[in-house]
Amino acid sequence: MTQISKEPQRKKMSTLSAKKITIETATADDFVQWLPLWKDYQLFYGVDISEKVTKLVWQRFHSPIEPVFCAVAKENGHIVGLVHYLFHRSTWSENNYCYLEDLYVSEDMRGRLIGKKLIEFVQKQARKHRSSHVYWHTHETNFRGQRLYDWVASKSGMIEYRMQVR
Repeated sequence: MTQISKEPQRKKMSTLSAKKITIETATADDFVQWLPLWKDYQLFYGVDISEKVTKLVWQRFHSPIEPVFCAVAKENGHIVGLVHYLFHRSTWSENNYCYLEDLYVSEDMRGRLIGKKLIEFVQKQARKHRSSHVYWHTHETNFRGQRLYDWVASKSGMIEYRMQVR
């Protein structure tokens, strides 16, 4: 089987690069702009996270004792993407792992490397926190996301199973 070079894809994508996009840690004032993207993300995955949980999570992002974080992509001060990530212990490593839990870029801004920039931001934070690695999940039908993920990372080969705890 012949391996396909990713070089032409990189050249093509780099020409679409966003020039005025900044990636920064979300502040408490970002809630009003963050919330519609958070709801769009939930819609994409067919979930409905309660307002109570949403407010709790937003508080956690801004608590100095919580290991969960939010960063946003902004274009001219307007939030166009979000990423949520957390650090946790592992039985397989001395250092923590960094789990990239949620990544979303507004539909009209896709194809401008914003998702890649958000992932790179998390990677830098993981490096600062001396994490062993960054990992994430996506739905098997998220083909557009998988194109990006296959470009910037490698698949672990693991399959996730879930069990409700009630």
